[in-house]
Amino acid sequence: MAAVVEVEVGGPLDHEAEEVDLSHLAPEERWRIEHARMHAKHRGHEAMHAEMVLILIATLVVAQLLLVQWKQRHPRSYNMVTLFQMWVVPLYFTVKLHWWRFLVIWVFFSAVTAFVTFRATRKPLVQTTPRLVYKWFLLIYKISYATGILGYMAVMFTLFGLNLLFRIKPEDGMDFGISLLFYGLYYGVLERDFAEMCADYMASTIGFYSASGMPTKHLSDSVCAVCGQQIFVDVNEEGIIENTYRLSCNHVFHEFCIRGWCIVGKKQTCPYCKEKVDLKRMFSNPWERPHVMYGQLLDWLRYLVAWQPVIIGVVQGINYILGLE
Repeated sequence: MAAVVEVEVGGPLDHEAEEVDLSHLAPEERWRIEHARMHAKHRGHEAMHAEMVLILIATLVVAQLLLVQWKQRHPRSYNMVTLFQMWVVPLYFTVKLHWWRFLVIWVFFSAVTAFVTFRATRKPLVQTTPRLVYKWFLLIYKISYATGILGYMAVMFTLFGLNLLFRIKPEDGMDFGISLLFYGLYYGVLERDFAEMCADYMASTIGFYSASGMPTKHLSDSVCAVCGQQIFVDVNEEGIIENTYRLSCNHVFHEFCIRGWCIVGKKQTCPYCKEKVDLKRMFSNPWERPHVMYGQLLDWLRYLVAWQPVIIGVVQGINYILGLE
């Protein structure tokens, strides 16, 4: 207990107290000594800590303003850089922390997505490519959505103590839920960015859609402007494989294609005439509306996943240059 008194009071015996062997002390006494040493080490650093907080707040504000201006003035380059960071930043932490399971899934996802993206950027575009692109990204979208919901439920069950019914430790239940949330949100954001890029490129390659808003081809009533293939099922007719959907602008598409265009590709306009799509009328089923809300949630999280590590790195660099610890 003498060592505890010396550290708490402070003075010429502090150096001798630091050399005391703490292994024979109780955990509570050891924690008190280490806590006192930490306070002694950082005594008088309140002004420095306040300065570091101000630097963090100022950097966040400036970074947010710059990102908003960049996105408004040069959206294409902003989206490409954000997509690259979304793809690379988690890989760095995965290798550093030895998360091999995530690395295996990341490699598989990257390999298939690279192949699909390669097919989407070829000229001339193969007729089966649009369906391949939308099927792959819609599959990842559904898996990430289900994974995120399952992870959220696991976290809630753990918070309410329902994990004890299955004899699962709270820390194991929470780790399982947070891991599923991370997988669902990360791949949900990543696939949407890749899907949007592929959708833009395929639409311009097919020729019905252009950035200026003026179509370069005439759209026949029997052709889908998303995939460029024939429509064999009438709007009010029940199809065997998929149905046909008519937008408010009277342009007709395969239901699978227009859903992939609006939800997966994040397009809320007609692929042919760019008229606004009424998503509430398009998805009248209340069970499908959360998918739209989920897509908006992924957009909100993109800033946190892609840019937050970069901003924190800039803050640490500023603190290092100014000699702040």
